[in-house]
Amino acid sequence: MIDLHLHSRASDGSLTPAQLVQLCAERGVQILALTDHDCLRGLEEARLASQAADMRFIPGVEISVTWEHKTLHVVGLNIDADSPVLKTGLARMQQERIERAREIGRRLESRGYPGAYTGALALAEHGNVTRTHFARWLQANGHAGSMQKAFQRLLAYGKPGYVASNWAGLEESIRWIHAARGLAVLAHPLRYRMTRTWLMRALDQFKQAGGDGIEVVCGGGNRDEQAVASDYAKRFQLSASVGSDFHTPAAGWNQPGISTCLPQNLTPVWECF
Repeated sequence: MIDLHLHSRASDGSLTPAQLVQLCAERGVQILALTDHDCLRGLEEARLASQAADMRFIPGVEISVTWEHKTLHVVGLNIDADSPVLKTGLARMQQERIERAREIGRRLESRGYPGAYTGALALAEHGNVTRTHFARWLQANGHAGSMQKAFQRLLAYGKPGYVASNWAGLEESIRWIHAARGLAVLAHPLRYRMTRTWLMRALDQFKQAGGDGIEVVCGGGNRDEQAVASDYAKRFQLSASVGSDFHTPAAGWNQPGISTCLPQNLTPVWECF
């Protein structure tokens, strides 16, 4: 069992890094990567917990990318968390997230949801504030029946609390990861709501920019989607990664632990570490 796409409370997950490692151990995961959004602050805690549990730990990060006015996610695996280039790039992303969170809070408060920003900030433990924290706050305060409804009514694209962000460019995100001696993997390729033509364009530019891999097995995915992602991996000569994209035990569709059984003729990304 391997899982190379996991989130902790350091970004928008609900568990501390140590709690996440414990859950992975209980589910039989042997190799795991912590890949929080645009931050590295949970890596040391996760590394120590993995060492205590006799599990192999892969330091990682998930970088938000703006490409052709669309948002993509590039996972960096087996990175050097002390890389000055990566740390400088992520510091810029953190500032972008701070400004976005404040604007989301301002817009929600103007629509009759006072305290949205301070509430989300508290849930994030004064760290990386994301839309997920706003959704949790809205649900907890009776403004939405569920986090999904909070997104649908207020936080999704085109809704009152949606704020577009200027994330890292595709090429520079890969450059940051390579500077940290890591591998750049395109996360959950079939979740971007793009046509096949657009996705092919994205994959072509990802490969040209030096991208190394693609997630073939994703949390909540089915065999048909795995077959499509496998075809993309072969077509663009990308290694294959696996990851649940876990955030919380409350979501049943993407719990930690992915079978390492990949389609034939694909190179597992962990063999490239």
